[in-house]
Amino acid sequence: MLGAAVGAAYAGISRPTRGAYVDDLMAAGALGVPLWGLVSVITFPLVSGQMPEWSAGQMRAHFPALVGWVLYGASLGLLAQGLSDIVDRVLGAEPARRASAPSVTKRIVILGGGFAGMRTAERLEVQLRANPSVSITLVSDTNALLFTPMLAEVAGSSLEPSHISTPLRSSLHRTEFIRGHAAEIDLEQRRVILGNGSADEGTGAPREIPYDHLVLALGSVSNYLGMANIEKLAFNFKSLLDAIRIRNHVIEMFERADRESNPSRRQALLTFVIAGGGFAGVELAGALNDFAHGILADYPNLHSEELRVVLVHSRNRILPELSESLGQYAQEKLEARGVRFRLGARLTDAQPGVVVLSDGEIRATTLVWTAGTAPNPLLNSLPVDKDKRGAVIVDGTLAVRGHSGLWALGDCAAVSDAKTGKMCPPTAQFALRQAEVLARNIHAQLEGRRTRTFHFDSLGALCVVGHQTACAELTVPFFRTRSMRFSGLLAWVMWRGIYLSKLPGIERKTRVLMDWTAELFFPRDIVQTIDLR
Repeated sequence: MLGAAVGAAYAGISRPTRGAYVDDLMAAGALGVPLWGLVSVITFPLVSGQMPEWSAGQMRAHFPALVGWVLYGASLGLLAQGLSDIVDRVLGAEPARRASAPSVTKRIVILGGGFAGMRTAERLEVQLRANPSVSITLVSDTNALLFTPMLAEVAGSSLEPSHISTPLRSSLHRTEFIRGHAAEIDLEQRRVILGNGSADEGTGAPREIPYDHLVLALGSVSNYLGMANIEKLAFNFKSLLDAIRIRNHVIEMFERADRESNPSRRQALLTFVIAGGGFAGVELAGALNDFAHGILADYPNLHSEELRVVLVHSRNRILPELSESLGQYAQEKLEARGVRFRLGARLTDAQPGVVVLSDGEIRATTLVWTAGTAPNPLLNSLPVDKDKRGAVIVDGTLAVRGHSGLWALGDCAAVSDAKTGKMCPPTAQFALRQAEVLARNIHAQLEGRRTRTFHFDSLGALCVVGHQTACAELTVPFFRTRSMRFSGLLAWVMWRGIYLSKLPGIERKTRVLMDWTAELFFPRDIVQTIDLR
């Protein structure tokens, strides 16, 4: 009965493309991993009155169920695709409407190509599929969606950079994509003015894009809290290029340390300081620590005692987004692998070769900043209400008060839950749900219907803390006030399964799976890739 229910739900929400058997096989097979964790490992023991356990013996006992769920998902995908093709062949495809293309009467412009912006465009394409008189335009300074949950694995040389980026042009079928950045927003004239990206693009008049509805999904930038030296010397960790640069820099430090005879200078070269103990900082610390220790074998003149990965955090514990027990577990696991912690300390300054903290100094040539973010600075010029962070304040429908047709969501917006009144965290999980509500509300306004308010209960959080280890805190279905906490290998398997299923496109899923498989048998690559400066 459970299998039939899951199959019916999958068939109802999936929209198979004719002949795409491999796509459906991989996508549905990947869904088998989180189903295994939620059903076989968690739900069945709870229903039978037992508490789920994740010891090595329990994991071995659950492994056949994992294989079964993956095979079930794969067969389900093939069955759904086959039945869809049979229906098309027997009944035929729906006849296409032959009508002249209507003139565009409404223009929707989306600024930002991250999770919030791309998801809004995708949902608008679905909502407006029967209304070709409405145009959709997405403006982004990059031509691909970056899957940020896997960014640390790029810095740690576990994944190829292009494998976690999905081209926006090929993902959006009806939306007009413009590679560029908004230099100015004229709310009175309802137009967006694009700036020139570089000096060689010409000196012609800037392009103007009129709009009837404008969606602000501009995301956030790093906030260095006014510390100019840290902004100048620290590596950022927001984009794909940042991850590539960090990886190349780590390899460069090993190369320089290999020929350095002075022990103190060699240790400074092999000291990597990461500022910030949130998800990004902890995942990056675990990835760099694994990467650095993994490539030591290629440098026989260097020793593990000289290698230091230091995580600096202003609070007394890491991962404040998770429970204290999981934060303590993550710290213990990272410490066991060699990561050092400076808790209760703040970065105050940085000089070449020295990181200055509130309680001392660290001799290091590598500093990565993940400690703070701020909304896109373009918002500073807009005459709209903002919170103390500079994020645009929106009402429950994600509309900006006092400005008809202006919407905001994601990291650049201050969104409160309509049911609880609490502020929503700036995470991809919430941005994706906000995008779905916003797309429905724009469609409702175009048709003169009532808009709906935003409410979403968090599904939980997952964080990788090193090789085959992760922390997970998931809310219990139908009991949102309670959560389940677990860690170790099971959490790591669920992290990979869940995020693999969310990675857009079958091609990217396949490439990431191949990278993860190769990682099991081969050492990390130390080839320095091209570094754009």
